[in-house]
Amino acid sequence: MAKCEIIVIGAGAAGLLAAGEAAGQGAKVTLLERMKRPGRKLSITGKGRCNLTNDDPVEEFIFHFGRNGRFLRQAFDRFFSHDLVELLGGLGVPTTVEQGGRIFPESEKALDVVDALTRFAKNAGAVTRTNVRVTQLLTKQKRIVGVHATEDIAADAVIIATGGVSYPATGSSGDGYQLARQVGHTIAPVRPSLVPVETGGNTAQRLQGLSLRNVAAKVLVEGKKKAEEFGEMLFTHFGLSGPIILRLSRVMVDALQDKKNVTVSIDLKPALSEEKLDARLLRDIEEHGKRQSHTFVKGLLPGKLLPVCMDLTNIAPDKPANQLTAAERMRLRTWLKDFRFEITGHRPWEEAIITAGGVSTKEIDPRTMASRLVEGLYFAGEVIDIDGSTGGYNLQAAFSTGWLAGHAAGAKA
Repeated sequence: MAKCEIIVIGAGAAGLLAAGEAAGQGAKVTLLERMKRPGRKLSITGKGRCNLTNDDPVEEFIFHFGRNGRFLRQAFDRFFSHDLVELLGGLGVPTTVEQGGRIFPESEKALDVVDALTRFAKNAGAVTRTNVRVTQLLTKQKRIVGVHATEDIAADAVIIATGGVSYPATGSSGDGYQLARQVGHTIAPVRPSLVPVETGGNTAQRLQGLSLRNVAAKVLVEGKKKAEEFGEMLFTHFGLSGPIILRLSRVMVDALQDKKNVTVSIDLKPALSEEKLDARLLRDIEEHGKRQSHTFVKGLLPGKLLPVCMDLTNIAPDKPANQLTAAERMRLRTWLKDFRFEITGHRPWEEAIITAGGVSTKEIDPRTMASRLVEGLYFAGEVIDIDGSTGGYNLQAAFSTGWLAGHAAGAKA
């Protein structure tokens, strides 16, 4: 068998960082990628603009990863957003900070990032082989001795950086889970995250293309509030999407898989309490009472929402505002604060931004990303059971865990 000290499986964000960092320490590194070229998924992130990371502090990053966020502290302490920005700047890719602290390449081209990180790995001495699919980890007495692809390839260490299952056309096929399971690792159930959701009825379809800003959305599971977000959302031909819906999708997907009733409640006027909203309605009626109801409501809603509002509140559009009954005014006020959608499903893996679930963090040493079960095995990126919000958090986790895995493996080579 041909000797190779470190094999990195998967040439995405985590794999490229891992290969470059390990090779930079003098290790002999081979990067194996099943697709024709590296960085396929990275090249389409952020709608091709590549939201690399965020300028939030570490504590905020950890919060955005929920229950497994603490697992990432060591990786973030060793390689964080400022380190990534510095690395890319040195590779000729300057960055810029946009709304919400999101960091993008100045060129707004994800391919520039892919090219830069590919150069980083190559210049460090890593050798990349494409169109190679690893099907088995080779072990001896609970220690890595190599991998099997079209042939056996010997190695002292293997870093699995194969990604999850989202966007399968980019090479995220779930291979890493199978490899980890072969050697005894536990895989938390994988499911789509940061994914649009489907709704019952035709209300969302009637509003297709409408984007709402500064609204609050909360998820109700069996009638109980489970999560809430504030910001922007979008109506589509199948249901709901947009940043706040994507951030809430993990809760909805989990509940749907448990066969539970899931509802999204949208507060169209989150800045106003019900009392203040009622006072505004009364004031507007006093000032513009002769206007027809659909015209009266125009000051509160985008035009596309007006007919939906009239239908769902059962208010005659041509009824003068000053003739609205107390019950009708209450229905309008309630609807503005509690516009509901039944969630019937979620979009497929092809539309999920990331994968929830993966290799259990309990079986990975957070100081090195090394397996606690098999010596010489490391994990990096989305294959691990970590998933965060939109805004650059997930890519930074991939970069940080990739760098740490490469550093730890390279130090032993």
